[in-house]
Amino acid sequence: MRALVWHGKEDIRCETVPDPKIEEPRDAIVKVTSCAICGSDLHLYDHFMIGMKKGDVMGHEFMGEVVDVGPGVNGRLKVGERVVVPFTIICGECEQCRRGNFSLCERSNRNKEKADTVFGHTTAGLFGYTHLTGGYSGGQAEYVRVPFADTTHIKVPESLSDEQVLFLGDIFPTGWQAAAQAEIEPTDTVAVWGCGPVGQFTIRSAMMQGARQVVAIDRVPERLTMAEAAGATTINFDSESVVERLNDLTDGKGPEKCIDAVGMESHVTSTVDGIYDRVKQALMLETDRPHVLREMIYVCRPGGTLSIPGVYGGLIDKVPFGAAMNKGLTFRMGQTHVNRWTDDLTRRIEQGEIDPSFVITHQCGLDDGPEMYKTFRDKEDGCIKVVLRP
Repeated sequence: MRALVWHGKEDIRCETVPDPKIEEPRDAIVKVTSCAICGSDLHLYDHFMIGMKKGDVMGHEFMGEVVDVGPGVNGRLKVGERVVVPFTIICGECEQCRRGNFSLCERSNRNKEKADTVFGHTTAGLFGYTHLTGGYSGGQAEYVRVPFADTTHIKVPESLSDEQVLFLGDIFPTGWQAAAQAEIEPTDTVAVWGCGPVGQFTIRSAMMQGARQVVAIDRVPERLTMAEAAGATTINFDSESVVERLNDLTDGKGPEKCIDAVGMESHVTSTVDGIYDRVKQALMLETDRPHVLREMIYVCRPGGTLSIPGVYGGLIDKVPFGAAMNKGLTFRMGQTHVNRWTDDLTRRIEQGEIDPSFVITHQCGLDDGPEMYKTFRDKEDGCIKVVLRP
């Protein structure tokens, strides 16, 4: 089969690789009909995450048709059914899964010892996302093996198109969880840093969850325009002070809820801390660039909440933790518990409350995937979200 394969920094290739096969009783094989390039994939493309090996198949946002199932699936998933596959692989039986903390599944990471060493305890296995999370082949391919397939799937209504449901596997529930863990009140101003795909769904989720005002922060015109179309007030951080504008919008008190939809690759280079992070990262003294996190701590209203869906991979420096402690800020963060939210979100799509396809700007085949990684990373050609058709 054809698949997008990692060969090193900025080196993704479309190659022929072996077809996946049933390996465990609860496996299924899915023929991929649609997949997407996620902002988290760019951390691998730029090689800011450890644990990748040459030949790894990329991609954790995909859907398709079930073409084979193992004997342990026991009728809970059938050949011919159409499914979205969450990026988190879940057993459905461990203590964390029973609690609904699906991204913390205790059984699905087959490289548990590596994760225990780096993180202290293992988290869930993930598709196409380093050997720290299991080394599973991803879904930017014609076919994919899905472990624990009887629980790691989302059945989708035939009435909905791929474009409407594809993002149930990651960025829509990620944006929804980002807003939900902020515990938004009707009087809240919610500030969202980053208007990429996750940021766009976070903005809309905050509005659906009742925020009085949503402020979207970015510098890319197409992203800011998309945020404005949803009803957000926008701040272009290249042309105005984020801190000053947020204080103006909140009578000097700061937003009650701040959401980091950027994560480890903050692209600020015009500030002292931005330059500092670039230098330390180049010298391998720091893995992540936490400008957004620092800014959120500084501007958030005392007693407020910081929600962090943006991915961080390692070590950060010069975080004003004293300010966070003295202001009494609450931090909520983590990979998305996808299946906790998808029944509700599917219903909202069916009822027309939201059509997730709004975020798609580019569609192409797998052969164009390597070039689209660069286009997406560099924000060229108005690119916000890429969908691939294997």
